Amino acid sequence: MTTYSIPGLSQQQCDELAAILQERLSAYNDLHLTLKHVHWNVVGPNFIGVHEMIDPQVELVRGFADAAAERIAALGGSPRGTVGAISQDRTWDDYALGRDTVPAHLAALDLVYNGVIESSRKAIEQVGELDPVTEDLLIGQTAELEQFQWFVRAHLENAGGQLANAGAVSEEQAADRARDL
Repeated sequence: MTTYSIPGLSQQQCDELAAILQERLSAYNDLHLTLKHVHWNVVGPNFIGVHEMIDPQVELVRGFADAAAERIAALGGSPRGTVGAISQDRTWDDYALGRDTVPAHLAALDLVYNGVIESSRKAIEQVGELDPVTEDLLIGQTAELEQFQWFVRAHLENAGGQLANAGAVSEEQAADRARDL
């Protein structure tokens, strides 16, 4: 893959890091498109607050994609930011909701964040043994994703700390559980 490596890293390490980052790049590209989809399709009470809450998330996640791609290039790889790359790297289903209510979208989005954060934490574990610079990049990005999820969950939580979508295993199920909020 690469023709050079970063000083202190072997060619093999650079290739392995680039492959892990490519998965993050595809996940981030998919996430920012999903977030924009939610932004366009959310309706009902609290529409404007959620509509405006989503855009900064979109922009920051686009930045995560850019940082991951640039790190791949610095490692000597070639970042793939195409729809085909997202499709090839994808281990998750496409976002399931169209036009729907604020609670429905936020409940589904909570599950999306679960998947992205879990896979980000797995990537952190994988790169932690190879490169602290890449690990640091992913740790910072994951912390931001966790904060975004907290924003989403604040809309779904009752006074007792229970989430409206608790126990849901699909976006549709999460949305169904939250629609009555």
